[in-house]
Amino acid sequence: MLSRMYQRWAARRGWTVEIVDAVEGDVAGLKSITFKFSGDFAYGYAKAEKGVHRLVRISPFDSNAKRHTSFASVDVTPEITDDINIEIKPDDLRIDTYRSSGAGGQHVNKTDSAVRMTHFPTGIVVSCQTQRSQIQNREACYKMLKSKLYELEVTEREKALKTLGGEKKEIAWGSQIRNYVFQPYTLVKDTRTKVESGNIQAVMDGELDDFVNAYLKEFG
Repeated sequence: MLSRMYQRWAARRGWTVEIVDAVEGDVAGLKSITFKFSGDFAYGYAKAEKGVHRLVRISPFDSNAKRHTSFASVDVTPEITDDINIEIKPDDLRIDTYRSSGAGGQHVNKTDSAVRMTHFPTGIVVSCQTQRSQIQNREACYKMLKSKLYELEVTEREKALKTLGGEKKEIAWGSQIRNYVFQPYTLVKDTRTKVESGNIQAVMDGELDDFVNAYLKEFG
């Protein structure tokens, strides 16, 4: 549900959306998906969505129609330019290839064109299977890895500055930033800014700007 919400939000903002990688869930839905948003101030706006999102609804896969709570982690990484130097040592990297599982034409399930990269020092894993060749998927993975390493370095510097400045509040990965409640009432509420909306269907259709703008005004 959230993946469709973000695609609709991007369309509202006039951004282009490319699905870089997608892994189907064991039972239904998606286990993970990676988008690439391209457009004006895409990262500046999208970074407001980074965190854990909580969804409460009647599961369509439960024959007893019971209310279920699920969580989705959203990560947002800027695409860095070539003039930013991020060193990746070959010995720190493992590259695996496998057969693509999604839409992609004649190469899908016939050649090991999909690529997964694991960076040992940080534990960061990136993958791509939507390009037509292994070389293209490898280049896309390498670019994503560099972006994540750059973001990690910036985050560590910000944490160090907050520590030196006596910052008491820590926003840890895993903290819940927004609730989407379908049952027993309908409400979307951001736990950081307290902005809320009772029109949950509009939010699912991509009306996120009120939440995003409130976050950017308060936290930058």
